[in-house]
Amino acid sequence: MVDIVLLWVDGNDPEWQTEYNKHASVKLENNIVRFRDWDILPYMFRSFERFMPWVRKIHFVTWGHLPSWLDINHPKLNIVKHEEYIDNTYLPVFSANPIEIVLHQIDDLSEKFIYFNDDTFIISKIEQERFFENGLPRDALVSNALSSSSGVGHFVLNDLEILNRHFDKRTAFKRHFGKWINLKYGTDNLRTLALLPWRRFTGFVDWHMPQPFLKSVFDEVWEKEAKVLQQTMQSRFRACENVNQYLFRYWQLASGQFVPVSMKDTSYITLSMDALQSGTVEQMITSGNYAMICLNDGETIQSDADFEEAKQLIQHAFEKILPKKSEFER
Repeated sequence: MVDIVLLWVDGNDPEWQTEYNKHASVKLENNIVRFRDWDILPYMFRSFERFMPWVRKIHFVTWGHLPSWLDINHPKLNIVKHEEYIDNTYLPVFSANPIEIVLHQIDDLSEKFIYFNDDTFIISKIEQERFFENGLPRDALVSNALSSSSGVGHFVLNDLEILNRHFDKRTAFKRHFGKWINLKYGTDNLRTLALLPWRRFTGFVDWHMPQPFLKSVFDEVWEKEAKVLQQTMQSRFRACENVNQYLFRYWQLASGQFVPVSMKDTSYITLSMDALQSGTVEQMITSGNYAMICLNDGETIQSDADFEEAKQLIQHAFEKILPKKSEFER
């Protein structure tokens, strides 16, 4: 039994915009690019229906707004508003960090679940065993050096500080050697070997793909680090002292609660006009070479005209592989 958790925000909702501006020090009009909608969410639900029919339930987490096209009565769909699983003390919240670190509190969430950002997509048939094997998440443990270039480096640093308090890197390596060094990782094993001399965890490669989790790991981390996690819950907006959902993935890796998997069936691309107009994005979506992709909004597309063209190009690509409406659509 495997569930999906999907987070979504409608940055065009005037009520949400008013609430955001009421609490924000930087007004939304100066930050709107972060919340713009590419209008490709229907294709995500089409992919769930076509490529992942084995999923038990989709928990659709939202501030309160809903897409007009969504059939909220679909038997597999659970609409989850923030106030239904986040303590009222912490609401309203406009940062993903507090929203993500209490996913385990969603009512009727299965022990095994896959977390999706709204920029991660399934683009070909994929089996349950790609995400879970023998009850454990499938993942690729590749060591990394912490970098601030991702924009979340300070969150990752905070995650790693917690991890280093609870796990000894060399003990974990010896205990789970076959999960640290594995043929499925290919040449990425060299990165892990190069970082072995450092006694502490220096980071992991973050694939930014649909991420399998165990709900019990969230419970365990909350039991041991409630104070730090509650500090993040108090942040309506991103703050340097926050942790994020990577902490729970890192915990699974360090404790050996995962089964190695190759990431060759995934691809990550930062959206730009060049990548879209050249056909690179369409080729990635339609080639059949990948099962999962991330279409990251690098915020380089600034003008309204370019953004409208970019949306049409992406929608055209998805229409080639998912032209038929799903039963999630009215």
